[in-house]
Amino acid sequence: MKKYFSLFLALALVLMMFAGCGGSPEPAAPAAPAETPADGSTAPAETPAPAGEKLKVANVVNGNLGDKSFFDSCEAGLSQLAADGIIEYKTFELGPTDADQPKWLSTLEELSADGSYDLIVCGTYQMPDYLTQVATNYPDQKYLIYDSAVDLPNVVCVNYKQNDMGYLVGTAAALATSSDLPNMNPEKVIGFVGGENGPVINDFLVGYVQGAQAADPDVKIDTQYVGNFYDTGAAKELANVMIGQNKCDIVWGVAGGAGNGAAEAANELKAWFIGVDSDQEATFSIAQPELAAVTLFSGLKNIGDSIIWVINEQLAGNTHYGETLNLGISEGGVSLATGGNFQTLPDDIKKAVEDATTKITSGEIVVDTAFGDNAADVEAIREGARP
Repeated sequence: MKKYFSLFLALALVLMMFAGCGGSPEPAAPAAPAETPADGSTAPAETPAPAGEKLKVANVVNGNLGDKSFFDSCEAGLSQLAADGIIEYKTFELGPTDADQPKWLSTLEELSADGSYDLIVCGTYQMPDYLTQVATNYPDQKYLIYDSAVDLPNVVCVNYKQNDMGYLVGTAAALATSSDLPNMNPEKVIGFVGGENGPVINDFLVGYVQGAQAADPDVKIDTQYVGNFYDTGAAKELANVMIGQNKCDIVWGVAGGAGNGAAEAANELKAWFIGVDSDQEATFSIAQPELAAVTLFSGLKNIGDSIIWVINEQLAGNTHYGETLNLGISEGGVSLATGGNFQTLPDDIKKAVEDATTKITSGEIVVDTAFGDNAADVEAIREGARP
């Protein structure tokens, strides 16, 4: 490896935690607390000046830039690190289709064999099998995978506290349903369309319910599951019932591509949709402006900020290879998209989101989770909140 990594090698061998990706539910504490800007997002801690040559990073994109989602966010984080003089990096855009997938594997293999990069970054649920194969063959190469997990000692896995995100979304949605915004009915009912009834999706849900009922104990939450992450028609049917029969005026779609069906239902029935993971209002604006118009805001996984956090940790001597980091509000891992339609929300709702962000960061609010030894009773929470 490069000189940069040799500086940390001895320390890493001592400090390395032997829990593989997926086995460590909480990240190590950040070297310094992040500051919370007024928009509700969390800025990464200031990057310390590098002592030595720049870290050389390869960004492997199993798709293309311009997605206004994870790939663009990752690129923005690396670009900021480069502007700060911390890294040099090169991005490899490999295309998103089935026909492109052989390039995903071959590129990881070629970059690892070359040995020119101190760190190889990739992400999304499609990459773990490829990365596992390559990282096993190159144990001295370091890798970072975001929004997924690989159980190897030379890989740091960056995941996100979707329950923290859910709390902020629930706070805003519960107050918005009683506001004077257009298309709000008198009933205090909001909706949740999940992909599958499993721990990850339910982690979003328990935070959503907790945040909503903390903001307004009278709010009810109608929860339904598509059963997959691709059937937009099924998600649309569920949202149609939520809006048309159960009086939901806001539906959060946490179902991958299937969730877009809930946005279609909101558009047709004059209700509101909330996006997830990326700024879906911005994404819809490219080809489906009618769906952008009904997307009130989105819950965000901040890929770029999380990569900056990990690099900052490494510069401070805190390596996390062999771990899964679950980054929340405090580390800049999650937040809300606060541009676009979010700005039409009344000031008291924006203030409530800011207050919730501050209290979660300080530990005053502890958000329920569907994971771990103290996991919340998801069924009781879900059924108890139904209209």
